[in-house]
Amino acid sequence: MSAPQNHARRDGDDPADTAAPEGGCGGGCAGCGCSSTGQSPDTAASAVIGTIRIQVQRYRPDVDDAPHLMEYEVPWGQDTSVLDALTWIKDHRDPTLAFRWSCRMAICGSCGFMLNGVPKLGCEQFVRDYAPGPLRVEPLENMAVERDLVVDLEPFMSALSSVRPWLVEDPDHPVEGPANTQTPEQMLAYHDYAMCINCMLCYAACPQVSIAADFLGPAAVTAAVRYNRDSRDHGSAERLPLIDREDGLWSCTFVGACSTACPKGVDPAAAIQQAKAATAASWAAEFVLPRHGGQR
Repeated sequence: MSAPQNHARRDGDDPADTAAPEGGCGGGCAGCGCSSTGQSPDTAASAVIGTIRIQVQRYRPDVDDAPHLMEYEVPWGQDTSVLDALTWIKDHRDPTLAFRWSCRMAICGSCGFMLNGVPKLGCEQFVRDYAPGPLRVEPLENMAVERDLVVDLEPFMSALSSVRPWLVEDPDHPVEGPANTQTPEQMLAYHDYAMCINCMLCYAACPQVSIAADFLGPAAVTAAVRYNRDSRDHGSAERLPLIDREDGLWSCTFVGACSTACPKGVDPAAAIQQAKAATAASWAAEFVLPRHGGQR
């Protein structure tokens, strides 16, 4: 994604003008959270401490020649998240602003943005840490922009689904009910990799994604490793050729930015290196004892 033109425009007259309308919206708005006390969603739980300048990238590909920044003066309290601030802008300054969000609890992975150039979840980051600003909010890097802060999910979803991220049963020995349980040790073998919430922050952080358009990417390879390490799974032989490709495992140069960006402590860089080691072991085994070595 090309860098936006840096010509920020201020929206709003003065800090006092950014206060919520008297009486609020009456409460109960979908996606709003306003109370009938007149407080905006970001200040309902705490008193307003000040205002912050937030620069938001705006872009409508069907209308705009290039992305551009618009600046808003937003009130904030001790518990105001960046997602709260964006919601305030949408509710009180510009209803046309487009961004994704859902759970507000760092579970759904929907609200990933570039905050001052760093991929973060909007619901996990607090405005207080960026005050007095300016805070620059942009869509995740390395992805096509559909509108404003909304990026195209299709390439990521295609890469993820291509590695068969589900349990593959042994067709000769189907498992059902209690027999499908695991010991704590068996679960620990893949548990950390199962914490991925598909927020795509690792894709925004990965330098290889920006230069190798067909790279499966950190989350997809991690998903493959997660299921390969599951004692209930019998699909590792099917996944191996899916990730053992130039645009699979071997595009990774082990920079480690994906692991640094992960909000859940998943270590995609380690998963990829483990997959490389497993692939190399498979090569060696095939060389020593080919599957079809006895056939003529």
